[in-house]
Amino acid sequence: MPEKQLHVELIAHTPIPEQVSALAAKLCYAKADVSALRERISVQDQSAFLERIMQSGHLSVLEHASFTFAIEGVSRVLLAQITRHRIASFSVQSQRYVSLAETFSYIIPPAIKALGEEAVERYQAQMEQMQAWYVEWQQALGAKGESSNEDARFVLPNACETRMILTMNVRELLHFFELRCCTRAQWEIRALADEMLRLCKREAPVLFANAGPGCVRGACPEGAKTCGKAAEMREKFKNM
Repeated sequence: MPEKQLHVELIAHTPIPEQVSALAAKLCYAKADVSALRERISVQDQSAFLERIMQSGHLSVLEHASFTFAIEGVSRVLLAQITRHRIASFSVQSQRYVSLAETFSYIIPPAIKALGEEAVERYQAQMEQMQAWYVEWQQALGAKGESSNEDARFVLPNACETRMILTMNVRELLHFFELRCCTRAQWEIRALADEMLRLCKREAPVLFANAGPGCVRGACPEGAKTCGKAAEMREKFKNM
C-alpha cells in the first residue's frame, strides 16, 4: 500500500497552438481569406501580435487551442477542487469499477511528514485500517450479491490516490494558473498547477509568457490576504 507522488505528463495539445490563436485573431480583423492568412502566419513571427491581442483582453481566440494532461499521484481532495473548473474535460479512474483491495495507494501531506517518522507511521497505520475496512465491506457486500466496490468505497479516505486525464483550452488554463499557482492555493493543487504551467510554457512560450498567479502581472488580487511575496513570485514564474 504505497505512498504515491505527483506525476504529470502533457500527452497532447493543439498543433501549433500559437499560430492557431493568431489565425483566429487575424480573421476577426482582416479582409483576406483563411488560406491567405494561414500562409502569412506560417512565414511571420506572431509573438508581438499575440502579445498585443492578449494585452487587449481579446482572449476568446485562445479557446481554439487546448492541452491534455495525464495526471497521477493526486488525492481525492485535489479532485474535489479541480473539478470546480467547469470549462474543462475530466476522465477519472472510477472507484466503482476499479477495486482498490490490492492497489490502494494514498497521498501523505507534507505537514504530516514534517512532524517526523512517528507521525508518518501513525498516518500509514490509519490508511491500512481504512483499507482493511474497505476489503471487509467488499467481502460482506459481495456475499450478498451487491455491487461491492460501489458501497465499500464509502469508507475510503480523501487521501486515496486517483488518476485522471484533463483537457483545458488556453484561456481556461490561464484562469486556472491565476488561481491555483497562488501561494494561497492548497499545496497539492498548487504543485500540480506549477507543473502543468511548466509543460505549457515549453510548448507555447508566448501564450503562457505571463501566466501564473495574479501578482505576476500586477498588484496582488488577494488584497489584505496577500502573502507579501509578489517580487519572489514574479521571479519564480519568469524563470520557470
